[in-house]
Amino acid sequence: MLLSLHISNFALIDELTIDFARGLNVLTGETGAGKSIILDAIDALLGGTVSARLVRSGTSRAIVQGTFKSPLHLVDWLQANEIIAAEHLVCTREISRTGGTIRSKLRVNGTIVSKQVLTELREHLVEITGQGQTSQIAYQQRQLLDAYGGLEADRLQVTQRFQAWQQAEKQLAQRQQQQTDHAFRLETLRLEVQELESAGLEAPDELVTLDQEHQTLNHVVDLQQQSYQIYQLLYQSDLGESAAADLLSKAENLLVGCVDIDPKLQPLLDVVSDSLTQIIDVGRRINSYGDRLEADPKRLAEIEDRMRFLKHLCRKYGCNLGELIERLAQSQSELAGLTGKGESIEELQAILETCQAKLLCACEKLTDRRQQTAQQLQQQLVAELKPLGMAKVQFLVDIQPQSPSSNGADSICFLFSPNPGEPLQSLAATASGGEMSRFLLALKACFSAITPTGTLIFDEIDTGVSGKITQSIADKLQQLAIDRQVLCVTHQPIMAAMADVHFQVRKEGVGKKAQERTVVKIERLEPERRREEIAQLAGGHSAADSIAFADSLLSQATATKKSAASLAENLAPSKKSRRPHQ
Repeated sequence: MLLSLHISNFALIDELTIDFARGLNVLTGETGAGKSIILDAIDALLGGTVSARLVRSGTSRAIVQGTFKSPLHLVDWLQANEIIAAEHLVCTREISRTGGTIRSKLRVNGTIVSKQVLTELREHLVEITGQGQTSQIAYQQRQLLDAYGGLEADRLQVTQRFQAWQQAEKQLAQRQQQQTDHAFRLETLRLEVQELESAGLEAPDELVTLDQEHQTLNHVVDLQQQSYQIYQLLYQSDLGESAAADLLSKAENLLVGCVDIDPKLQPLLDVVSDSLTQIIDVGRRINSYGDRLEADPKRLAEIEDRMRFLKHLCRKYGCNLGELIERLAQSQSELAGLTGKGESIEELQAILETCQAKLLCACEKLTDRRQQTAQQLQQQLVAELKPLGMAKVQFLVDIQPQSPSSNGADSICFLFSPNPGEPLQSLAATASGGEMSRFLLALKACFSAITPTGTLIFDEIDTGVSGKITQSIADKLQQLAIDRQVLCVTHQPIMAAMADVHFQVRKEGVGKKAQERTVVKIERLEPERRREEIAQLAGGHSAADSIAFADSLLSQATATKKSAASLAENLAPSKKSRRPHQ
């Protein structure tokens, strides 16, 4: 139930707070007074589409906040969506306008939520009904029938079996395609694996290692000569010149004498001694290196052949050596899979046939349940329509077979004929505005006992109907409002008289004349003001006859509500059995 609504800088509303009540809440006012703006605010609050026009001119941010009584059955859902579960649900939408850009934030009990989450929540809080819903119902006929009959579990079973059938069909198609390409792919993989395995691919850096060895063997003579020259320069010279080791040795001997005189020179002596040791070690090692070098034309040729072969493979397969090794592993794995047993086409065909049989069985069961539900919906809807001035109405839920899908094997269409002798046709093709109003109201009455929605909102659902029918609609709304909250926008005095709470919506000019602005105001009417408003709706003025007429409507409404309340108390024990197919 919607307890209160706060609106700030939304369209023509600057600041507005409305406290709603249980039962039938009616909003009246002149045409264009702003009643639809309040409904737009509720729609926007619960995830409806917003645009720049909804932010009041001269401001950059609009806020709509609604406080709802939290339904008990939503506790688990709220926890699953990380929303604090409390006695009240406070939904907030902040709409910001920057230039031509619109942004909005949605919150529930302080937690920022997505539009999808809020849309799910909306189904449990508010349902808005207006004459423009004809096209919407055209897309919801199957969902409406299933919801009425409580067939969600049956439809879920169909969905699961349809998905299993699709998966089996996909696996069979893949297997058939594999078999078609099997021989060619198998031979290609065998050749590829044979070629790469015979190449002995092991190290991703083999080409780098081979290139280094190739450089050494290709320059062995140069390396021998240069290593010997280095040896002579460092350790033992045959050129009549002193080697580095000889010079350092002389320096070391001189420093030994100096240290005897001045011990502070000891660190320098240590450096020279270490350098001499390292020079001698390097000289011996470079000499040993040169002695080991040998020209090996055969090995050089082998390296060059190997490098050419590896580069050829890399070019052939369009990858480097590391990637080539990975490709070999993948090809080996795929080859093992193709040569493995796996499930045969015959086995997969049998699985597909089993899945198809289960799907058809589930669809047949769902169709039977839908046909039973359709009979009950037809009877109840016609019964709901008759008191609304449609005694000869015909209504049919037309169920036609179609190819199985995740929603079953039925095409469902609501057919309607409001007048005797006229053929049954779709709602859009048949119903006038007034007829559509009554149809929607009767449909909501059928669903009132099985839907969790706490607040029903009707936007001028009495438009285009006569006074007698208006009374029937008012009675039906009042019946709906016995055990839930109903909000109704109306221009009809009969409807207004039935209200438990009556609000008047009006436009006012505020500010100085040069800077005057229009704002929407709303007032909860006390008994005297309510009489005047109903009189205005009835006759356009507050003369005595209009007031008398308003009083008669209010007296009649009071009597009707008392009678309806008494009837509801007597029927209360049987309400639990109202939902079909429990």
